[in-house]
Amino acid sequence: MKKIVFGLALSLLIIPMAFSQGSTEYTGGYKVKFNEDGSKYLRIIAWGQFWAQYNEDVPDDVSQLNFSIRRARVLTFTQLNKKFLILTHWGLNSLNGNNQSPLGFGENAQLFFHDFWGEWKVVDNHDIGAGLHYWNGISRLNNQSTLNMMTLDNNRQSWATIGLSDQFARHIGVYAKGKIGKLQYRVAFNEAGTSTLDTRDPVVDGVTVYGGRRILGSADAGKVLQGYFDFNFLDQESNFLPYKVGSYLGSKKVFNIGAGFFNHANGVVEADGDGADVNIFAIDAFYDAPLGEDGSAITAYLVFQNNDYGENYNFGPYATGNMVYGHVGYLVPGPVDKTRLQPYLSYNTRSIDAIDDNANRFGIGANIFMTGHHSKLSLEYANSKVGDADGTGVFTVQAMIYL
Repeated sequence: MKKIVFGLALSLLIIPMAFSQGSTEYTGGYKVKFNEDGSKYLRIIAWGQFWAQYNEDVPDDVSQLNFSIRRARVLTFTQLNKKFLILTHWGLNSLNGNNQSPLGFGENAQLFFHDFWGEWKVVDNHDIGAGLHYWNGISRLNNQSTLNMMTLDNNRQSWATIGLSDQFARHIGVYAKGKIGKLQYRVAFNEAGTSTLDTRDPVVDGVTVYGGRRILGSADAGKVLQGYFDFNFLDQESNFLPYKVGSYLGSKKVFNIGAGFFNHANGVVEADGDGADVNIFAIDAFYDAPLGEDGSAITAYLVFQNNDYGENYNFGPYATGNMVYGHVGYLVPGPVDKTRLQPYLSYNTRSIDAIDDNANRFGIGANIFMTGHHSKLSLEYANSKVGDADGTGVFTVQAMIYL
């Protein structure tokens, strides 16, 4: 079976390389102009990520090799003048053989809004907005774009509230964002969701449960406050949209240090039935720069995150404790308009207070860029383990197109 997987990876690699094109062809994507100078416009972005995944540790009746659509998305935004903007973002995630619907009516087969917000300019460099939005707190990776990640996918624990207080990393609420000199900020006051992935009963199950609004009501547990602030020491990043870039492939020289938070009063209910606050805090650093005139570049990221979901909270990827995560990638020298290689390493270690032990994940992979992030192939082997348990290894091949 391993020979089949690596044969598949090789075939996926060879085919796209035969018709590589320069990323210089994507000068602005697909943009519908409503006037001659393009100040009134509609911008459309579409992307898809397709996975072949080999898992070496599955039950005997489960296939080790599986195919899926990791993401299928369309995003649009439009401005008739610089005073306001409206953005829509819809699609689906992780469609596979287990959750397909025979006629496309099933829950996982349905398109849904990831984002839908309106934004108004207060003064230059300062805006406010409202809707279902992605102007998140905590860290850079909690605001990560899925178009240009350096690793094959985002560090799972960095999306620290996904499915607990929000809808797929988005809240409904109001936000303010902007910049003061080299300091950028984003803060938001939002509704917490009543329905969460955590449907346990705290008293019956004897555990802390992320279900404050569901159990205690919206008056006591209905709102969340979050923010993220980063200082841009070198080239200034755009904050026109909330999605943070994963790797610039040497096109910019960026060094940022950031800090963020998330607070949900009475967000969890502990085993005795009392509410407790959820508080998450992180500090991080991001560096992305060319290493010379030969096209080589480095991308590096490091974050420390303190997760307080209440006493001994432990639910899948979410747990009360601390986390340190980092990754580093090296873009091999070469012309911008040719196929390029970027090997990388990633490592995550986090404490889980409920079991008084740690969980660790190590990843090694590479991106093969045919047309920058617009057309790329990613390969990654990751090994995860909790405490003294045996590690689980997964090999994933991702083919991505974004226009």
